[in-house]
Amino acid sequence: MKHFNFLLLILLGLNLTAQNVTLDYYLPDNLNYDPSIPKPADVIGHEVGEWHVTHDKLVFYMQQLAAASDRITLEDRGKTFEGRPILLLTVTSPKNHQNIESIREQHLELSNGIGNTNNSEMPVVVYQGFSIHGNEPSGSNAALAYAYYLAAAQGPEFEAMLNDMVILLDPSFNPDGLQRFAYWANTNKSINLNPDTNEREYHEVWPGGRTNHYWFDMNRDWLPVQLPESRARIASFHQWLPNILTDHHEMGTNSTFFFQPGEPSRVNPLTPHINQDLTREIGTYHAKALDKIGSLYYSEENYDDYYYGKGSTFPDVNGSIGILFEQGSSRGHIQESENGILTFPFTIRNQFTTALSTIEAAKNMRTKLLDYQQKFYADMKTEVGRSRTKAIVFGDSKDAAKTHHLAEILNRHQIKFHELANDVTISGKQYKKGASYVVPMNQKNPKLIQAMFEKRTTFKDSLFYDVSAWTFPLAFNVDYANLSTLSNAGAEVTDFQAPKGGVNQKSNYAYLFEWHEYYTPKALNQITSKGLRAKVAKSPFTLEGKTYDYGTIMVPVQNQKLDADQLYNFLNKVAQESQIQLTAVSTGLTRGIDLGSNDFDPIKKQKVAILVGDGVRSYDAGEVWHLFDTRYEMKITKLDTRDFDDVDLDRYTDLILPSGWSSNLLNKEGADKIKAWVKSGGTVIGYRTAVDWFKKNEFIKVDAKKDTLVATNVPFDQKNDFTGAQVTGGAIFEAKQDRSHPINYGYKNDRLALFRNTNIYLKPEKNSYDNPIQYTNDPLLSGYISEENAELIKNSVPFKVKRLGKGRVILFTDNTNFRAFWYGTNKLLMNAIFFGQMM
Repeated sequence: MKHFNFLLLILLGLNLTAQNVTLDYYLPDNLNYDPSIPKPADVIGHEVGEWHVTHDKLVFYMQQLAAASDRITLEDRGKTFEGRPILLLTVTSPKNHQNIESIREQHLELSNGIGNTNNSEMPVVVYQGFSIHGNEPSGSNAALAYAYYLAAAQGPEFEAMLNDMVILLDPSFNPDGLQRFAYWANTNKSINLNPDTNEREYHEVWPGGRTNHYWFDMNRDWLPVQLPESRARIASFHQWLPNILTDHHEMGTNSTFFFQPGEPSRVNPLTPHINQDLTREIGTYHAKALDKIGSLYYSEENYDDYYYGKGSTFPDVNGSIGILFEQGSSRGHIQESENGILTFPFTIRNQFTTALSTIEAAKNMRTKLLDYQQKFYADMKTEVGRSRTKAIVFGDSKDAAKTHHLAEILNRHQIKFHELANDVTISGKQYKKGASYVVPMNQKNPKLIQAMFEKRTTFKDSLFYDVSAWTFPLAFNVDYANLSTLSNAGAEVTDFQAPKGGVNQKSNYAYLFEWHEYYTPKALNQITSKGLRAKVAKSPFTLEGKTYDYGTIMVPVQNQKLDADQLYNFLNKVAQESQIQLTAVSTGLTRGIDLGSNDFDPIKKQKVAILVGDGVRSYDAGEVWHLFDTRYEMKITKLDTRDFDDVDLDRYTDLILPSGWSSNLLNKEGADKIKAWVKSGGTVIGYRTAVDWFKKNEFIKVDAKKDTLVATNVPFDQKNDFTGAQVTGGAIFEAKQDRSHPINYGYKNDRLALFRNTNIYLKPEKNSYDNPIQYTNDPLLSGYISEENAELIKNSVPFKVKRLGKGRVILFTDNTNFRAFWYGTNKLLMNAIFFGQMM
């Protein structure tokens, strides 16, 4: 399927360095174009590919285009974290626009799986999205030329195609990242373009433009839907259920062009086989189009279709066809490559060409694609009828907010769920009405529900492009069970609202709240930031008929800066904002530790910093920043590695060292500075690969389990498969918890699901009480791990804490904040922050 024409590619590249490219370079020359439609250069002031388009210019052009064309309507679906509009263009014939809502409703009838639609007369729906990674900009720049083409192209055949198709055009999946990268590329552009790979233009500064505002890779958020950009596009997806969704990316400069299907052995087993057949057929259109312009390409290699959280795979579990495009990146305006001089316009043209080949395939395969979607949903009705599982119940009897956030994801995916009719105990786990939900399997897309809730530990292949497990109830640390009947289901939830908080009444003695609820750190931070005294219970107790667990927070009324009335009003506001319940008590006499006991430790206001910059993995740092800033509304100071020598650490109680930095990131003076600060009372919290830096600089002594695997009878051409099989790319493991240890406050069970994507296995301490979190002897819950690493992880420990002088050194081998949807372990970090000095 590959077309090799190195000479043509080189000649094209050299030609483009010598002259400016006009719009004609991209457009098919067999059509006429409406002169009343503005060209990109008329609006943004430069030709497509001459400069990297900034998002504001992209928006302005799309607005002008929609105003000029009766084929286009423009929708602003919300704002990014930086306030940029999240646009969607709906492109079809003027006739279709007059009936667009009835067309949409008729199209959605396909998902009923009944077969009462006339597919031969129905338009096919294609969703085309560009540059979800901001520093992969050829997609969004191609969207300029492509949108013009759709608005301006004339001819009976083209207009007939628009009548048979609705195109949803998303010109920028990642507005904030695109703007960041365009600034970089444009400010480093020379008049005389320099293709030298060492040129600064091709080496953007940390954190780069790939990610959104909080440094998230948004191409991993299609299923969790935690970010505003994701929520907008998922709403559009479910509003239309497109037949094809395309996702235009870039890859390394020395690569050519990739289109799906990917590796045949790495397809999620929930995806129907015919999906890949249709993907392969669509691929023939891409090959033909790229052959015509002499571009090299490949397919069925490298990339996979396993994780449903990616844009090109998410459609596959929804009766659609997801298509990934990967273009070798110029990373600027022109760069040397193994395939000759690679220019920015050339990368744009490949993206533009495959956007056209996509709608060509959709036009010719229209009825086939519509029939497939209808059959996809009809087959599921049959499958769910045969299944013994009729529903799934999930919840946390102590944490309504966390349960709500999992239900919130279901709601965004238009999955129906019901209230729990009554409190019930299943397999020893209590499910409480108001903090639990029942999800019936007999609804539109039970396959999507299965993809979110299932545990899988066997696989055809041992290599994964992304994570191998994402089981949502494990990620949220909620109890869940399969049900064989719907007897416990109450009314369907239609008015979905967050849990309400408050204080039951005014007290003149004290207020108590357990640490179980998700937003208790937010509440405690507000209390300490107000200058109020609060204490944490190191043992359980019972008071006025209610039992309180480890980690219960007490706020005494006496000797506070607020009087009793002011304190009540303030705490009531805090409780409401944090969705927690505070209980007023009138006595300190309990069964267990009394409220005046020394087993209540005072909680100080925490001031937290995090190290960012060169060498730090921006994903990990961004997840922490996002957690503090958007969930718990806690200030966190980002300390750049370049400025670290000038920072006064005495201003902070805690310093977080994210994963990804090399053992040489900070010099000896920097290490000594942190060590002196810890010895004087600070808490340093390191993640994952920070263990190497801790060891090198003698912060903590750890013994790691090592693998001695040696390749035997493995040929050279299988070397990458052999080593790749040892990668733990993302799986879920069970650990046992000592609930009396402060790191585990707020957890009601003695088992916890941890996500990990490293092979760091630490030996446990000799004393059992020094191993508050320890993997079990058979810890794999979901996902892939090699046999060798499965032995190493047994009974290892993912958490260490050591005293260093007056301070603490805390180490997590696993990411507790993964991709913003691992709600279940967020509290481990907050426990390290608030209770670290107790450990």
